[in-house]
Amino acid sequence: MKYYKILNKNRESCHGGECKWAYRKWMPHIDNIEACRRGYHVCREQDLVYWLNEAIWEVEIKGETIELDDKVVASDARLVRKIKAWNEKAARLFACDCAEHVLKYARKQDRATLENTIAVARRFANGKATKDELADAWDAAWDAAWAAALDDARAAALDDARAAARAAAWAAERKWQTDRLMVYLRGEA
Repeated sequence: MKYYKILNKNRESCHGGECKWAYRKWMPHIDNIEACRRGYHVCREQDLVYWLNEAIWEVEIKGETIELDDKVVASDARLVRKIKAWNEKAARLFACDCAEHVLKYARKQDRATLENTIAVARRFANGKATKDELADAWDAAWDAAWAAALDDARAAALDDARAAARAAAWAAERKWQTDRLMVYLRGEA
């Protein structure tokens, strides 16, 4: 199984902890590992969408491990290789793909605004839109999102049965996101 570590561009921890990771050298062994407290926290493929940041590294682990729903904790780990296909452009385009994929859940009256925002974000990722254009599109999308959130809050007060449907939809979306992310990480997008 492949494991991954999400770090910032300087190979430093970015989701807790204060660790600068060495390249290809085993990090110091950690005894008595404990989730969210002690140990090297790494991701499986299906966990990546929860932890994305500037850099993704493939890692090797050994020793004691604890498997959780969204990560694996190990007593020993080392960086094997940086996933070079993951960069700012890929991150922006992946975010656009995800937003576009869930447009079906948006209110009909907001879809044109959201489609425009995604189009501008794609153009920006490809160097064809300015920061001002992106900011204007973002502001319009936020206005639509806040209006939708208010409508959802009112509806939730009337219909708690939506929770089960949302959970099922999220599981399907997570699988889609993971599959799409791996296309970017393999450099196929």
